[in-house]
Amino acid sequence: MELYVVQFLTGLANAASLFLVASGLSLIFGVTRIVNFAHGAFYMLGAYLAYSLTIRWQTPVGFWLALLLATAIVAVLGAIIEILLLRRLYRAPELLQLLATFGLTLMAEDAVRLIWGPEDLVGPRAAGLSGAMTVLGRPMPVYDFVLILLGPAVLGLLWLLLHRSRWGLLIRAATEDRDMVSALGVNQTWLFTGVFALGVFLAAFGGGLQIPRDAVSHVMDLSIITEVFVVVVIGGLGSLTGAFLAAIIVAELNAFGILILPGISLVLTFLIMALVLVLRPFGLLGKPLPQSRTLSHRIHGAWQPLGGVGRSAALAILICAALLPLVLGEYGLGVASEVLIAVIFAASLQFLMSVAGLDSFGHAAGLGLGAYGAALSVQHFGLSMEAAMLIGPLASALFAAIAGWFCVRLSSIYFAMLTLAFAQIVWSIAFQWVEVTGGDNGIVGVWPSAWASGATAYYWLTLGCTTAVVLLTRHLTFSPFGYALRALRDSPLRAAAIGISRQPVQHAAFVISAFLAGLAGVLFAFLKGSVFPDTLGIGTSVDGLIMVLLGGFGTVSGSVAGAIVYKMASIWLISNTDFPRLILGGLIVLLVLVFPLGIVGTLKQALAGRLLAGNASVRGRT
Repeated sequence: MELYVVQFLTGLANAASLFLVASGLSLIFGVTRIVNFAHGAFYMLGAYLAYSLTIRWQTPVGFWLALLLATAIVAVLGAIIEILLLRRLYRAPELLQLLATFGLTLMAEDAVRLIWGPEDLVGPRAAGLSGAMTVLGRPMPVYDFVLILLGPAVLGLLWLLLHRSRWGLLIRAATEDRDMVSALGVNQTWLFTGVFALGVFLAAFGGGLQIPRDAVSHVMDLSIITEVFVVVVIGGLGSLTGAFLAAIIVAELNAFGILILPGISLVLTFLIMALVLVLRPFGLLGKPLPQSRTLSHRIHGAWQPLGGVGRSAALAILICAALLPLVLGEYGLGVASEVLIAVIFAASLQFLMSVAGLDSFGHAAGLGLGAYGAALSVQHFGLSMEAAMLIGPLASALFAAIAGWFCVRLSSIYFAMLTLAFAQIVWSIAFQWVEVTGGDNGIVGVWPSAWASGATAYYWLTLGCTTAVVLLTRHLTFSPFGYALRALRDSPLRAAAIGISRQPVQHAAFVISAFLAGLAGVLFAFLKGSVFPDTLGIGTSVDGLIMVLLGGFGTVSGSVAGAIVYKMASIWLISNTDFPRLILGGLIVLLVLVFPLGIVGTLKQALAGRLLAGNASVRGRT
């Protein structure tokens, strides 16, 4: 019993830390509707700056002054970023905002390595709070009791700010109806800036408070952002009270899961998140969101199949790709195969997002399950590569059939978050089920059959699969099934009026997309000869989103261009620069600002503009 009490109190301390970060994200999303993936980066910057200041001011007062100063600096930085970058994206689709903030995250990771170095940093104990108290005969850090008191105190201060001040009234009004607030003459520009700065302040404050408890590292942003998203979604997007309640639930699950059910401790949190979204799609205390800005609104003109010129160009590109083994060596063909696998993965996600209008944050589940399905078929059951190439995609499709039944009942950001929850459940199982998956050691020795073991043969196999997937997605896009999906995407009520049932049609698209992603996973496993849990991680899903948005949303060929450019740029930067994330993140932010329609979308718009100008010139001469 004494151990359970101490574990419960430790969970409360962790909940306070988690709530501080989650409250900032909830505020930002509630008012600005930005899915701020960079929130973890501000948490990390707050920890690093607080570390630098606290090692100089090691007194009881100095610790808190250093913490507040570091937090204020990060808040000012957040306000500057909001003014220079995010202010330009408030009317942009939500996924472009996610892409821009992910670019900031990449930049922040390499920036802290450049300034503070790659090693983990251990900060000083909080002066005057470094001892321990005895609880039922067991010691517990004094600092944890401070955190337990700090969580409700911050919640109370935020409640007073939101309910007893005019600024708080405007924030709550903007959360409910931004258009009405604008119609009343309120300057939303500076309101959004203030809210974003406050949210960043809370994230940085939460990061600084971790110095006496944990080491400061350049990967702590990604370690916290997933948990924070879970807390905000369980509590309800935009609800501070919901975030506080969810933080306690998540922290206590983590505390007792490690103690009682260590084998599935990582799965519990995401199971609860999935359960909450299925039973209460808006979270425990959340409310329905206004109609989201989907990227389909940015698509100009109707989609059309390739004409004669387009088909000839595609055939020429395919012939050039088939002849690459004549000029590339073994390493070059390995890179080319990896790029083609990325094309398959991006094409499967493009079909789900552009055609079906379903924005998935957990598409890595399809890729990873395909890879693990193939690896287990070969290693545990002794099957051939040919059999594994069928089993892997079928495993992904089977999981998608089950998970998709729940997912397609939701829409907008809640659909995206439920896909993330299911993907993280699969990742947790792969990470903790060591007897089957090997845990973080992965499964190694997954090699192709003899006929495909050479670099050239495997490249041609991958090229053939890639060509088939691209042709299939194009065919489905312009088939009656594709037209039904686009009707549901653009006008659900009209589609329902003519007899198109939303859930079965979108469910079928979800399964098809997962099957194709599973094929990419199988090819990836045999190319690398191994598979690890990172294949299922959130980073893989974000990579897919970047490839789709970089190539151009709403264009069938956008995924091809986006995957080629992004994958080749990533491989080149990692091989030739010391800070590839800093450069890649900067390029992503630049592309979002300058080319929001993506590579193919921008080219199509430019060509359409030239055609219109040419037609106007001809009419003028006549």
